[in-house]
Amino acid sequence: MCKLGVNIDHVATLRQARGTVYPSPVEAAALCEQGGADGLTIHLREDRRHIQDADLFALKESVHIPLNLEMANASEIVEIALKARPDEVCLVPERRREITTEGGLDAAGQRTALQPTIARLMQEGIRVSLFIEPSDTQLEAAVQLGVPIVELHTGKYSDLIGAAREEELARIASAAAFGRRAGLQINAGHGLNYENLPAFLNAVPWLDTLNIGHSIVARAVLVGMVQAVREMKELLAP
Repeated sequence: MCKLGVNIDHVATLRQARGTVYPSPVEAAALCEQGGADGLTIHLREDRRHIQDADLFALKESVHIPLNLEMANASEIVEIALKARPDEVCLVPERRREITTEGGLDAAGQRTALQPTIARLMQEGIRVSLFIEPSDTQLEAAVQLGVPIVELHTGKYSDLIGAAREEELARIASAAAFGRRAGLQINAGHGLNYENLPAFLNAVPWLDTLNIGHSIVARAVLVGMVQAVREMKELLAP
């Protein structure tokens, strides 16, 4: 059974919209655990638009399931990660003006910049993954960089319809099989929701963990976090 990592960034988005102390990502994390989440994901952005430094440290102390920190390869954030010591770090691309992450990290083009960061994190016992496009070039770069995990970007699949979506599904499935043969753990995420997930699961092999956030938090507004997570877990059941 594929595992579910719940991204709770947008709980913090609601809080930051009014400058309040609620809703609390720590409380949301506890509810995710109650609903059956296998892990938690947060993205500490350089502009601190949602998750704050204090959230990371509080979650590290309070959660009982693995904590995955998404972050850019930025010196300030790297130092924070080394202090907080999340279970896993996923290196992602980041642009200030984007609404959400728009694509995968160019691991092939940034190997020189990524290598020291990956080495430092792994030396501290932090597992490292790369959020990449589903392409052989990027997967080969991940292997060369020595990371054990990749997260395949599913945003294009989530945005497309018809034949174009089927082509993207085939591309992701091929990348997942390629990565598996290369010995990588295959995760995936971005834009997956309650409607498009079943077709994705039917087409893509070798998935270990799906990291899903916005759709779960949006559903939680209507039915509560525990129920929203349970509904997503049900979709992952074989």
